[in-house]
Order: sequence, then structure tokens, then C-alpha cells
Amino acid sequence: MSSEVALRLDRLPWSRWHWRVVAALGVAWVLDGLEVTLVGSLGGVLERGDTLGLTATQVGITGSLYVGGAVVGALVFGRLADRLGRKRLFLLTLALYAGATFSTAFSTDFAFFALCRFATGLGIGGEYAAINSAIDELIPARVRGRVNLAINGSFWIGAALGAGLSLVLLDARVLGPVWGWRVCFGLGALLAIAILLVRRDVPESPRWLAAHGRAEEAQRIVDDIEAQVRAQHGSLAEVPFCEAVKPRDPPGLREVAHVLLRRYPQRSAVVLALMISQAFFYNAIFFTYALVLTRFYGVPDAQVALYIFPFALGNVLGPLLLGPLFDSVGRRRMIALTYVFAGIGLALTGWAFMQGWLDARSQALCWSAVFFLASAAASSAYLTVSEVFPLQMRALAIAIFYAVGTGIGGFVAPWLFGALIQTGSRDAVAAGYAIGAVLVIGAGLFALRYAVDAERKPLEEVAPLLD
Repeated sequence: MSSEVALRLDRLPWSRWHWRVVAALGVAWVLDGLEVTLVGSLGGVLERGDTLGLTATQVGITGSLYVGGAVVGALVFGRLADRLGRKRLFLLTLALYAGATFSTAFSTDFAFFALCRFATGLGIGGEYAAINSAIDELIPARVRGRVNLAINGSFWIGAALGAGLSLVLLDARVLGPVWGWRVCFGLGALLAIAILLVRRDVPESPRWLAAHGRAEEAQRIVDDIEAQVRAQHGSLAEVPFCEAVKPRDPPGLREVAHVLLRRYPQRSAVVLALMISQAFFYNAIFFTYALVLTRFYGVPDAQVALYIFPFALGNVLGPLLLGPLFDSVGRRRMIALTYVFAGIGLALTGWAFMQGWLDARSQALCWSAVFFLASAAASSAYLTVSEVFPLQMRALAIAIFYAVGTGIGGFVAPWLFGALIQTGSRDAVAAGYAIGAVLVIGAGLFALRYAVDAERKPLEEVAPLLD
């Protein structure tokens, strides 16, 4: 049963207050997209003797360290977010990100640069767990799907921003390579600091407070939110009386394992399939994007960033335009539709690539069309894991499945596709695309059969609180 606090939050009309929450919290994915694209765009520059003089292997190692840091950060800070609250953690993780990124701009050698990339990953990984939890717990149930998808899709706004920054600041007529790469990281840190100042006004999750015996504080926060919404929309609908939520200690790791494997094994299997397949699908393409363009289509290194923009556009528009359907048509049907058709699109693109029917421009357009669907699909995986497990362990559940999905799909896919591209064989690369297609199609069909119909339902109805 939902608590009074939950019912009061879910019945609120959309307001300026909700927009502020989305802007303040949703920037996590913009920052991640910025970081990933910056390093990809700056890789060649960092190999120059007048910058850091890294080797290609060292550039690759720093990418792995960033991903590894994100996995560790998700697990550590996800656990803390369930114990200490959402707000403390989404302030701490953003501060860590800002400090690490700012420090990156002052790197003088590989060791310091690698340490900064790992620390930056720690902050981003923690953001995923704390932010997804807070957003779901503050956004009304009837629009939770579209909002969550739109926020996750904003990763690609950051990707476009990173590509744009590298193109402008590395230009010899602006700053040039020697100083431009440092300013790129410095500007990322300044953006994070600006958002940190805005985040201070985002309250703690009243749902989390009520579940941890801080009912009076939860009531005060909801009273304040209602006052702001009432000032914009007028009177609000009454909420029926509900018994207070019975507080309890956060679950231990053994209880978390029991819930995931014994109480909700079907949900865990669905989430695992969705997370691993989307991680493989995305990392297979995105982390080898430049290699395909340069090796098979002869695109100059300096122009690779230009091809990020149409790719990013498709990734941003997919969640924005398809997101409302996850609340109206439903979770299971839309997850299946986006996963299956994204897989079919990738398989067809791989076939056209193998036959030599594409050039660099048409290849980029095909990827953009495929990821219009794939972006909504991947975002729905994060939406699913954030709403199908109990509140007291929500952040840790997000962290666990993010870590497993990223650890398997995120590490295997770039290595596999790098090896396939190294062969110089279009047939080999197309076979890799076929593997990614089979994985997401299988995950989509699995979700169609076993996923939860969570659309427009309070979180406490989707996954009751632990006793």
C-alpha cells in the first residue's frame, strides 16, 4: 500500500518545481556523455609529444579505468544512497565528479591522468544510482516513464556538447591542441559546479525519509512542494488517509540477495537481460565509431567528431518522442518494440555495410535511425531497474545491475569489435553487429513475456516496501 506521502507526490500536476528537479538531477547523463565523448575526441591529441605523450594503449587503459571507476562508484555510492539518503549522495557524487574533472585539466603525465579518470568514473557511477532513485521517487507515477527516458537520453546532449567543444577549442585559430584539451575538461568541471549550486535546493526524497522513520521531515518537505505547486495550479485534490509507513533498518547484503534471487528472480532476470544486451549494443557501436569511419571510409581523424552530431540527434529524439508511449501503451510492449526493432535495424545496417552499399554519410544516418530506437530501449532498461525493486534497496539494485551490465557488455563489446575491425574484414564486423542484434532481440522478447506492467502505478504498488 502507498503511504500518504507517496499519494500526495503522485497526484501533483506537472509544475515548475518538477522542471527544476529534472534540470538539477538529470544533468548527470549530460556530464557522462560529455566525458565519454571528450576522451574519445581528444585521444589523438593526448598522444602528441607537446600534450601528455600517451600511447594508444595508455589512452585505452584510461577509458577502461573510467568505466571501472563507474562500476565501483555505482556499487559503493548506491549502497550509501540507500543508507544515508538520496540528497547527500547526489551532492557528494557531483562534487567528486567536478573535482576529478577539474584536476584532469592539470595532468602532467599518464599516472595522474589515469587516476583522475578513475575518480571521475567513481563520481559518475555514484550519480547513476543516487539520481535514478531520487527522480523516480519525486516524479508523479503517471509520467514517470517519459521523464525517466528523456533524462537518460540526455546523455547524448552531453555527447554533442563534448564533440562541439573539442572541434572548437582544439582549432589552432582558437586555443589549439596544447591548451584546448585542458580547457575542455575545465569547462566540464565548471558546468558541474554550476549544477551543484542548483542541486542544493532539491529536497531529500520524502519517500526515503518516511521509510526511515523521519515522517515529520517528510511531511514538511511535501507541504513545501505542495505550496509551490499550489501557487502555480491552485487547489490540489485531497488524499485519503493512509497509515504511516513502518520504519525499518536498511536491508543487509544477504537480504538484498534474497530479494533479488528468491523474491523477484523473474524481475532480476529481465533486468539483467535488458542491461547486458543494451550495454553490449551501445558500446559495440559507440566505442568503435571512429575506427569504422577512419578504417573503412577514410574519414580524417579531425572530422570524426562531425559524425557525432547526427548520431547524437537520433539518440536524443528517440526517448523524447517515444517516452510518452511507455506510460500510455505500456512498459512491456514498448520495451519489446524498441529492443526488437533496434536489433532488426542493426542487423540490416550490418548487411548493407558488408555489401559495401554505404558510404560514411549513409552509414552515420543508418546508425542514427537505429539508435533512435536503441536509445529509448537502453533508457527503458534503467527505468525498469529503478522501479521494480523495493525503495529500501532501490539505489543498490540500480548499482548492481548497472555494474553487471557495464562489466559484461561494456568491457566485452569494445574489445571484441576492436579485434573484428582490426581484421579489416567487413564480414567480420557485420558478424559482430549480428551478435548485438540477436542479444537485444532476445532481451526484448524476454521482456515482452516477463516484464512488469509498471506504467502509471505508484512505486509502492510495483514493489511493496520490505517488512
